[in-house]
Amino acid sequence: MSLSPARLERFARHIVLPEVGGAGQVRLAQSKVAIIGLGGIGSPALQYLAASGIGRLALVDDDVVDVSNLQRQTIFTTRDVGYGKAVSARRWLANFDDALHVDVSDARITPDNAAGLIAGSDVVLDGTDNFATRLAVSDACVASGIPLLSAAVGRFQGQVGAWTGHLPGEACYRCFVGDAFDAEDCDTCADDGMLGAMAGWVATFAAMQAIKVLLAGVSAMGDPGFGKLHILDGLDPGMRTIRIAKDPACKACGSPA
Repeated sequence: MSLSPARLERFARHIVLPEVGGAGQVRLAQSKVAIIGLGGIGSPALQYLAASGIGRLALVDDDVVDVSNLQRQTIFTTRDVGYGKAVSARRWLANFDDALHVDVSDARITPDNAAGLIAGSDVVLDGTDNFATRLAVSDACVASGIPLLSAAVGRFQGQVGAWTGHLPGEACYRCFVGDAFDAEDCDTCADDGMLGAMAGWVATFAAMQAIKVLLAGVSAMGDPGFGKLHILDGLDPGMRTIRIAKDPACKACGSPA
């Protein structure tokens, strides 16, 4: 695959980076990313992934735009209120870069349909706000052999983890949170609040990590950090990283008894 003169010009600031280069930009153009949830994390992440030249995007969100979303969900405007988020996001992408291939779904992710919704993706970025959905996505990624970036934010703190539980010795998201959260009963940003800029920081960091995953083996952007959880603090600005061990008893990626 080669890039057209128009695409070379568009991504010139990437291509001159030794850590990306022409080969890296071609890899991005050949890649597919599934974004699950188009809220405070999915919206800014989508913008930067689209701007990076990802060739195909799969967008999954069953919600509609509410006026309260506009404080942090940066792809939506007041004209989108009342319309589906997935369709509104596709409209934003069409205006931004009509060369992108976009698949949309307004289905709610469940253990039964998750594998189909992420099929063919090179990486999945999950920015949803309930554990049942996150675990369904994680389990599908393990079963399908797809790397997962899982990002979450609340108030002034966020976290981003990179998971490849399908690989020997590597943890999945379920190894991190366990099985107790399969029920949809966790707190959301409506309960706890969220600074919009904090969601943007977490989202753009997750997009950066997704690009690292896609360019692994082609560029020199560094280790994608699988099995590591990055915790971002907005009040006392900084980030710390912890390593999550694979749970041998994990029902998604552990060894059978």
